[in-house]
Amino acid sequence: MNYPSNPSRHQFELIRPDLEAARQSTRPRKYDLYDLFYAVAYVLKTGCQWRQLPADFPNWQSVYYYYRVWSEEQIIDEPSILDKCLKKLSLPYGKNKHARLKHLS
Repeated sequence: MNYPSNPSRHQFELIRPDLEAARQSTRPRKYDLYDLFYAVAYVLKTGCQWRQLPADFPNWQSVYYYYRVWSEEQIIDEPSILDKCLKKLSLPYGKNKHARLKHLS
């Protein structure tokens, strides 16, 4: 899957440790974190509904689960893991843009 919201695998490696630290793994993941992260980025960029994710992304329930995990603020008034990762990658759809999705949580 190649969408404008997808930076390279090399860029993704900059944020992989942050994303992996968000959740303790008790079993192997069904989907690659790269695919999950860029599915979240796709929703944030396009504003599409979770259920309308293109079929080449992981299922919407998994993507939404990781969105919830990554967008939780660990410390009050601190950016979420998702916001930190988007900022590291210099993607323009960080906190202000995904705040509109809070009503879906």
